[in-house]
Amino acid sequence: MGGTVDGTARQLGTRLHELVRTVRLIRRRRADVRPLVPLGLAGMLMQIDQLPPGCHARELAARTGLDPSTISRAIASLVGLGLVERRADPTDMRARVLAVTPDGRAALTEIFDWYGGVLDRALADWTPDEMAALSTAIGRFTRDIETALGHHDNLEAAR
Repeated sequence: MGGTVDGTARQLGTRLHELVRTVRLIRRRRADVRPLVPLGLAGMLMQIDQLPPGCHARELAARTGLDPSTISRAIASLVGLGLVERRADPTDMRARVLAVTPDGRAALTEIFDWYGGVLDRALADWTPDEMAALSTAIGRFTRDIETALGHHDNLEAAR
C-alpha cells in the first residue's frame, strides 16, 4: 500500500472502530447487570488466571503491555475485593506472587458464563466453520498487529 490507505483498508478501519464501540457497549452492559467485578478489572482477573501459577506482577505487566503502576493499582483493587491474593514466592521469600482466590474463581465462572451467553445469542445463526474462521482471523490479526508494533510498545495508550 506504500503509505496510502486504500478503500479496503479504510473499510477495515471503519469495521474495527465499530467493533471497539461494540466491545465497550458489552462491557458497560455487563457492569450494569453484573457489578461484582468492576468494569476494567474483569479482564485483569482473566489475565492473572491465564498466567502460570505463581506469577509476579511484572509478568502481568509484560503480558498486557500495561504500565506497572496500572497493574499495581488493578491488583490492589482485586486484592481488596478478595478476588486475588498475594502470596510469598517460595523461591524468593522477599517477592510476592499472585493467585486467584476461590471468590475470584467463582467470579471468573460467572464472567465466562455471562459473556458466553452473549456470544451464544449473537452467533446463534453462525455455522461452526464461520465461528472458527472468525476466531482464526482475529488471532492472526492480533498477532500481526503486535508484530507491526514491534511487541515492545507500551499498549497503555491503546486502552
